[in-house]
Amino acid sequence: MDIKQKYVMRMNIAFITATCLLLNVCVCAGADNDYVTRGKMSMQRGLDWLKGLQREDGSWSNINYPAMTALGLWAFTRSNDPDKDKICAKAARFVAGFAQADGGIYKPATSGRGSGGLSTYNTAICMIALHTYDKAKYAPIILKAREFIAHSQLVGDSPDSGGFGYDAKPVGSPGRGSPARADLSNTGWALQSMRVTQDLEDRRQGERVDVNWEAALAFAERMQNQEENDPVNYGGFGYTPGAERGGTDLDKKSGAVKLRGFGSMTYAGLEAMIYARVDRKDPRVRSALLWASRHWSVDENPGMGDSGLFYYYNIMGKALHVSGTDMIKRESGGVINWKKDIVEKLAAIQMPDGSWINKNNQFWEGDSVLVTTYSVLTLEYAFGM
Repeated sequence: MDIKQKYVMRMNIAFITATCLLLNVCVCAGADNDYVTRGKMSMQRGLDWLKGLQREDGSWSNINYPAMTALGLWAFTRSNDPDKDKICAKAARFVAGFAQADGGIYKPATSGRGSGGLSTYNTAICMIALHTYDKAKYAPIILKAREFIAHSQLVGDSPDSGGFGYDAKPVGSPGRGSPARADLSNTGWALQSMRVTQDLEDRRQGERVDVNWEAALAFAERMQNQEENDPVNYGGFGYTPGAERGGTDLDKKSGAVKLRGFGSMTYAGLEAMIYARVDRKDPRVRSALLWASRHWSVDENPGMGDSGLFYYYNIMGKALHVSGTDMIKRESGGVINWKKDIVEKLAAIQMPDGSWINKNNQFWEGDSVLVTTYSVLTLEYAFGM
């Protein structure tokens, strides 16, 4: 083979190699685009399923808890669904109908468990949904709800100080009840509701209303494991100061009791810090993301298995979305494409009728309406909607 023939052969090999590389890039790009297409189809199927279950009065699911309908309102408002105007108008009217004289948006409990209540939780979610849908129309209700949430923040010298619980106001404040314990989940909802709706304070006649953000952040900090020499738990968050639903670990060498974090609450803690305007470069935020990378999973709620799995998906998507985190860095190098992972997972486990369901009914996740709204909202966060 002469020099000219060798040159031609090398050029042909180079051309074939370049073509293969280009085709591989195109195939990979196509695969990436495929998850987006599949995810958006999955999201629309979920919305279509929810449409069929909306009652004539605008409600979904348990009518004793307006937050259940507010989550559906929230999901449709963020969507591009062609019927969303009609659906949202009915849902918003239903939710607004629960506005109470004390400013909360909830149904007072009339008897035992399941008859209503959870006033802080319901109010926070309802005011976010109404603000997202039509903040101008519902401004008077939302402004009163801000007063309710602000008065529901626990105060005093207890470990719960600065946080929010499911239901009651502090002793001595206007309104009903006695203080309930605070937890990080309700604190996250309350802080989001106050930050999202703060623009309406410009319309208030008189002194502005807000929560004590410094105290709320201090409460959240108490839920976080900040021991760098504990690589398993460092950066993770628990549920309450007493470490329920996450628990503690006993260090056999030192005898020290350490807070053990878990998935959903670590993202709730991340979200709380973002709404409290903690810088993304702050060690508390960075350590939470480090914990997330070490315990990354879309197959379980890390530390809790399938318990609260869809709440975990929702709070994870929301926290990473509001923190501006597109990729989670791995310690060993590389990144986690959380959007792709969660979209593919939700699309894979969706029921044939378009709904989602958790076989583990803890935290009401046996309610397919609740779980489906969680899932649709999670997909919307992943797509930046």
